[in-house]
Amino acid sequence: EIFGVGGLGSDGNTASSTNINKAIVNTIIMAVPSTVIPIFLAALAAYAFAWMNFPGRKWLFMVLVALLVVPLQMSLIPILRDYNALGLNGTFLGVWLANTGFGLPLATYLLYNYIVTLPREVFESAVMDGASHPVMFTKLVVPLSFPAFASFAIFQFLWVWNGVLIPLVFLGDNQVVLPQHILNMMGTYAANWTLLTAGAFVSMAIPLAVFIGFQRYFVRGMLAGSVKG
Repeated sequence: EIFGVGGLGSDGNTASSTNINKAIVNTIIMAVPSTVIPIFLAALAAYAFAWMNFPGRKWLFMVLVALLVVPLQMSLIPILRDYNALGLNGTFLGVWLANTGFGLPLATYLLYNYIVTLPREVFESAVMDGASHPVMFTKLVVPLSFPAFASFAIFQFLWVWNGVLIPLVFLGDNQVVLPQHILNMMGTYAANWTLLTAGAFVSMAIPLAVFIGFQRYFVRGMLAGSVKG
């Protein structure tokens, strides 16, 4: 076990430590797909807005920017009703879809600001060589836009990892995640600071490791599109 269950000496503490381990696994299962899926979908949308001509492109992009100011609390109850009708309430799939929907506007906007600054000559040469849009996306955009992907991955992962509201609404008590479990321990095991500090350390250590792993791309991705020419 992660926190040394055998040495706790109390059935209540042992159960709590086991629950922490389960909460960590649940949080990883929730956070990783909720980070990867919106990056993939947002990259496709950003490429379409930046390098493809289609009717209503400017209006759709304006709607996308407008969605950035819509608070997620407004859509929780309607989505929960739809989940109950579709049988997605209490499942990780429901949480993945919710986090993807809430993160897509910001992800698309950030990635668009980066992808639109890529050299036009590269794409013109690819078109002259007969490259299609899927080929240009996979061979040009994805390798060149990795700093932007990494920057948003940090934001999205931290937001999902530390989030309490979305898993509380859509998962409930079926699959408790780490922040929710730590909050529960504050009331149940307030005197046992060893478990609380251990849980708080893990809740900080994993996001910190993600940030350190991608930090060299962070500034490059955040400055994308801020300087022209």
